[in-house]
Amino acid sequence: MDFRLTAEHELIRESSYKFGQQEILPGLRERDRAAQSDRTMLDKMAAGGIMGLAIPEKYNGSGTDYISLGIACEELERADTSARVVMSVHSGLHCMTLLQWGTEEQRQRWLPDLATGKRVGAFGLTEPNAGSDAASLKTTARKDGDSYIINGQKTWISLADYADQFLVITRLAETSAKAPFAAFIVDRNTPGFSSRALHGKLGVRAGNTGEIFFEDMRVPADCMIGEEGDGFKVAMSALDHGRYTVAAGAVGIITACLDASVKYANERSVQGEVIGKKQLVQQMIASMVQGRDIGRLLYYQVGWLKNEGLRHTRECSMAKWTNCAAAFDAANKAVEIHGAYGFCDEFPVERYFRNSRGAMIYEGTHEIHTIVQAEYELGYRVDRPLAHTLPTYPFEV
Repeated sequence: MDFRLTAEHELIRESSYKFGQQEILPGLRERDRAAQSDRTMLDKMAAGGIMGLAIPEKYNGSGTDYISLGIACEELERADTSARVVMSVHSGLHCMTLLQWGTEEQRQRWLPDLATGKRVGAFGLTEPNAGSDAASLKTTARKDGDSYIINGQKTWISLADYADQFLVITRLAETSAKAPFAAFIVDRNTPGFSSRALHGKLGVRAGNTGEIFFEDMRVPADCMIGEEGDGFKVAMSALDHGRYTVAAGAVGIITACLDASVKYANERSVQGEVIGKKQLVQQMIASMVQGRDIGRLLYYQVGWLKNEGLRHTRECSMAKWTNCAAAFDAANKAVEIHGAYGFCDEFPVERYFRNSRGAMIYEGTHEIHTIVQAEYELGYRVDRPLAHTLPTYPFEV
């Protein structure tokens, strides 16, 4: 196996890092304090070509591979989680799922504007009473001629107030189908759609999160992704893509914790000696390095599997589970290294601590992934080939 990154990968890492430092970090502490999201960040990401990563050139995308998307997510979250979240919902959950499950007509209809950032996509699965138990969702879609009437609500939706379109998972009404779920692309300008922001979050305060509502919203049948009954499979495929971006982003938090902790440990002196010389501080630094390097290998593996068009649900779950736990541990250690200063926002490590906790909840909780890994090992869970797979890399022109 060749673990070397290509020159293109290194260029994406460098450009994504510069974007984060120059476009995201300025004013971030003030936005985070005020829990104020910045809509212009999406326009800046679009102008930088970031929104089209891992989308084939024939759909106006960059044509880069899936590892490139992971690298960009890592470097964006190194600046702030809110930027990586954009990639998770727009590129991972929305665009990659559309690329995997959409017909060619649907891809041509939506992906070009999504790839250039002219339009922003998001994802709607979670409901007030359906989080980890996603199969209990209650949002319904009722067939009415050549349309479907959707009613219900979704919560904890990233970019709820900013996205132009949403990939929404529904329960089919008035059906006896064994798998009564369906997925739709819905436009926010459709009558019956509304959104509302959520406030008071512990972390990701500079990002937009909210609820979306559907009241007798009529959606054309050709906006269905997959067939009737495919909705749950579409949702689980979307989570594979979203979890990949979260796993990669978690490595960015670890790296940011290292950046801050190494700098502080080499500057802060106690009894005439910098604290970086203290063995307990070195132990915490070494643990962060371990988490960073293992985390990269895990998400690189998933990116490679995506490039090859291979099923990767178990590996993606492992990367998300492991990396998010390592990021939270790294942030906790970074606060310890900073002492009292780690408990205020004069230094960024308290923000890393708050942001990293959320990643152990969304895209599958820490407990869900623990069960998933055990069930694979015990033989209770077995992956079967999907009828719809991602295009392999390099993409056809």
